[in-house]
Amino acid sequence: MTDLMSSCALPSTGETAASMRRGACPSLAAPMQTGDGLLVRLRPDDDSLTIPKVIAIAAAAERYGNGILEITARGNLQLRGLTEASVPVLAQAIDDAEITIAEGLAIEVPPLTGIDPDEIADPRPIATELREALRARQLPLTLAPKLSVVIDGGGRFGLGAVVADIRLQALSTPGGAVWLLSLGGTAAKASIVGAFAGDAVMPALITILEKLASLGTTARGRNLDAAEIRVLCRCDAVSERPAVMRSAAIPGIHALGDAGIVLGLGLAFAQVEASVLAAFLYQFQELGAHAIRLAPGHAFFVLGLRHETAGVALGLAAARGFRIAEEDPRNEIATCAGSRGCASAWMETKGMAQRLIDAAPDLLDGSLTVHLSGCAKGCARPKPSELTLVGASSGYGLVVNGAANGLPSAYTDENGMGSALARLGLLVRQNKDAGESAQSCLTRLGAARVSAAFEQG
Repeated sequence: MTDLMSSCALPSTGETAASMRRGACPSLAAPMQTGDGLLVRLRPDDDSLTIPKVIAIAAAAERYGNGILEITARGNLQLRGLTEASVPVLAQAIDDAEITIAEGLAIEVPPLTGIDPDEIADPRPIATELREALRARQLPLTLAPKLSVVIDGGGRFGLGAVVADIRLQALSTPGGAVWLLSLGGTAAKASIVGAFAGDAVMPALITILEKLASLGTTARGRNLDAAEIRVLCRCDAVSERPAVMRSAAIPGIHALGDAGIVLGLGLAFAQVEASVLAAFLYQFQELGAHAIRLAPGHAFFVLGLRHETAGVALGLAAARGFRIAEEDPRNEIATCAGSRGCASAWMETKGMAQRLIDAAPDLLDGSLTVHLSGCAKGCARPKPSELTLVGASSGYGLVVNGAANGLPSAYTDENGMGSALARLGLLVRQNKDAGESAQSCLTRLGAARVSAAFEQG
């Protein structure tokens, strides 16, 4: 077990500045300063977090932070509202609960690895070998803080939609499973290097990481040339891009054959009160649940339920405000902590999200994402969204097809916000053709018309 106390000394002034940068990755060793105190992101290194371990984390979040737990878009845990004094005792509490936290390079596998019956190959041996190879180096590689390696064995809950610097995707061939290597982006857009099998996989990964390290701490997978890496790794090109299967929606009850039942749940707007989560998990434990697995999309799976208890558990989750269905409109809204949890925010994002659901349901048909950002930093969603609403001291700005740090094309104040949201919903409802999605409708209408509807009606 990692000695967290030895690795969680608070950063020096220079390190603190680095941890506040947009490209930094907060951890126990380097918490990030935010508007509501220090933020810590945890990547548990266990296949499953037992229910008692999650309850221990919830208790620590309430005792040492502001009592809010988050699951990030990539499926990591975040604790907020920490202080310089509380971070070390938080680390000790996690260590006492025998929770192993992954440090260093982010190496990600699908949430149901090892129990997903549709999985082509188990990615865990490669992930373990890569971690051990990196730990064994006499001179550690210095890499970009948010560099990530995704090793996806396939299955119904794969990581194809997750952006990765380096991606290994299991493919089934007549000769057995092989690993497709690609660089940068999602599985559908990454630059393909080639396919590897057996002992060739690990040398290729190390070669790529060494190449990235030689380019400096800002180098990412997208900066590499696939043809050059193909030569370095002695790999044959893949003639065509394999089809990327759409991952199944996480919320809901899923039968996994011999592995039994898992229940997929999402957090409403990525957050949950620690006390609510703990009470919920105690109830689930009484129904037979024994562990959870964190998942992308601010979600998690509950393991150990039986057919006869899964429906009861689903009802309990719905009553406590968790997302339980793919068609839940809250799935389409990305929010940051907002003004209730962050001093930097100018918008109460959770309340604004509910106002959006009530005023403009036609926008939330699953075809687009609406990003509600308390300020221009865009912590909840750095990448562009079809519609981004940004809080400011003077009111709210709308960015169409951009990120929170983009230039707003329309503005309104608090008094005009309700009608502005309603006009956006009405714009789609009145102009959407039969069978057309909200995204397609807004694209066809154009940014100027969308902005005019928001600002002027």
